[in-house]
Amino acid sequence: MKINDRLKKIGDLVEANSFCLDVGCDHALLDIYLVKRNCNIKTVASDIKEGPLEQARANIKREKLEDKIELRLGNGLNTYSDSIDTVIISGMGGRNIIGILKNNLKVTKKIKTLIISPNNYLEDVKRFCCKIGFYIDNEELVRDKKFIYQIIVLKRGKKKYSKKDYFFGPVLLEKKGALFNDYYERELKSREILLQILPKNFIMKRRQTRKEVKVLERELRP
Repeated sequence: MKINDRLKKIGDLVEANSFCLDVGCDHALLDIYLVKRNCNIKTVASDIKEGPLEQARANIKREKLEDKIELRLGNGLNTYSDSIDTVIISGMGGRNIIGILKNNLKVTKKIKTLIISPNNYLEDVKRFCCKIGFYIDNEELVRDKKFIYQIIVLKRGKKKYSKKDYFFGPVLLEKKGALFNDYYERELKSREILLQILPKNFIMKRRQTRKEVKVLERELRP
């Protein structure tokens, strides 16, 4: 079964012997990939809607993996159970991911590993996750068709980060490379365009955007 590059990269970051909860599993393609990696990984595929779960059920049946992937209908972390050690949330807006974690902090405190890939508001998500007791263990960039996505692996614990760390990602700053430059050149260009179209009375937004432009320029064009 074909899986896109973003999901494959997420799957490759899951440790052997993990028991995963895939929140918003859609058609369970990630879950199927995980259990077929043959690393003794178990998964719970959950979604808030019955439609995606029905398609997931059909995909799982087609791959003959009914005994290895459990399906659960529910909202966010409501489908969590204590034996799960790894929670995966990808392909959602950053504010939505924050809401899922914030709405069930009792469960969030039990999670050992959190793997997230927000579509936006990455800095806000990183700050929130670190505020509730995680540290950034790993970060990866992956190109999937015309987009570049960030994947963040968080572990239970605490570390101190600077504003620059939260903005770029502390691990990404160490790795850098071509994808890093490509990703943040796009971020720079989008902010330069935003400054051109923002009304002059948006004073605070223009000020914040100019600050971000300077930060990006210092890192990319020293």
